[in-house]
Amino acid sequence: MTDMAQAPLADRLRPQTLDDVVGQRHLLDKGKMLRRIVESGNIPNLIFYGPSGVGKTTVARIIANRAGKELCRLNGTTASTADIKEVMERTETISGMGGVILYLDEIQYLNKKQQQTLLEYIENGRITLIASTTENPYFYIYNAILSRCTVFEFKPVEPQEMEKAVLRALHLVEEEYGVRFRCEDGVVSHIAHSCNGDVRKALNAVEMLTLSALSAGTQQEGGEESCPITLEDARQVSQRSAMRYDRDGDQHYDLLSALQKSIRGSDENAAVHYLGRLLEAGDLLSPCRRLLVIACEDIGLAYPQAIAIVKACVDSAVQLGLPEARIPLAQAAILLATAPKSNSAICAIDAAMADIRAGKGGGFPRQLQNKHYDGADVAVKGQFYQYPHDFPCHYVEQQYLPDDLKEAVYYQFGENKTEQAALQYRQKMLEEHRRRMQQLPRR
Repeated sequence: MTDMAQAPLADRLRPQTLDDVVGQRHLLDKGKMLRRIVESGNIPNLIFYGPSGVGKTTVARIIANRAGKELCRLNGTTASTADIKEVMERTETISGMGGVILYLDEIQYLNKKQQQTLLEYIENGRITLIASTTENPYFYIYNAILSRCTVFEFKPVEPQEMEKAVLRALHLVEEEYGVRFRCEDGVVSHIAHSCNGDVRKALNAVEMLTLSALSAGTQQEGGEESCPITLEDARQVSQRSAMRYDRDGDQHYDLLSALQKSIRGSDENAAVHYLGRLLEAGDLLSPCRRLLVIACEDIGLAYPQAIAIVKACVDSAVQLGLPEARIPLAQAAILLATAPKSNSAICAIDAAMADIRAGKGGGFPRQLQNKHYDGADVAVKGQFYQYPHDFPCHYVEQQYLPDDLKEAVYYQFGENKTEQAALQYRQKMLEEHRRRMQQLPRR
């Protein structure tokens, strides 16, 4: 076995051409924009955005190798301003006269000052930047750098494409060790489906399985020696590999967003799925908070009891802890997904706060103020507050909003059964109040 075989399998199998890359067909197929850019030889500043293990670094290396320029590599987690300046000095050397490509992995970890330093050299064309990031570049990368780069989004690799990488990895290990691996039915498919689109995870699973099979020794079957790989072993190796999750990263917020949008869209199956992914990652508090928000924001007045029920489910979940917490939280998610929906409350408060931010409604009607005297400057003295309980139907018409907003309407009754019932009650109450007021003796 060569020294190369000592490197991780993912590195030994790293593609050398764009045709060898699995997945990313929307970027790398013939005629696609990124493919045309690479083949043209005129490489602009590029940013590759997507989850880990989907080929960003591999494609960047292939591009740099094809460009015929000096390649410098930095990682945003460890690079300093001095490291960036040192790369720029390469442009003054003979080897850098033809141009320098800086491959910067995890660019989101550079602070603003470092990104500004980098910007100086991008602007004058002394370097070509190829950067990669697992976080949304529009949130984490300096706008001036973004405006000078073309962003390409890399996506998780589909299982059908992943199977190609798994089979290629198995064949490589067979060649390196001179043995044959006999996989039970379903092994390759299970690895391809359980890695959640991450090629590196899939190849790490293959490496673990092959090393385990080699240590167990070969078996004779049909006159041929081979190392068996069982489906049970594949399940054990990849049982948590499908969890692509970072509580501080995009995946965290994507999962919470998917949970809320699924509930808002009345899809209880999707809601349970995304809740399960959050809980499987060990995150209990985030879905608890989000379910409470959903009960108020998306179900709201269509089913006002939902907030009390979800609060009880959340309290139970927190007291129980995982794994039992999954039961009351699943109950809450399904209840919310199947409940009637109304956003009338959030629309009302947002409209009211918009007026407040615009400087409207700073005062109070005199009858609402908490004082019972008037200054010398008040022409008509008296609070003039009318106590609704003294009137028919416990209602009296008087101004409650400030003068400049007295005609404002923030809340619109939703079309659901509960809010329509409230509207009907309001209308009947007003009709009855006016009828009874007309019957009272005039003062």
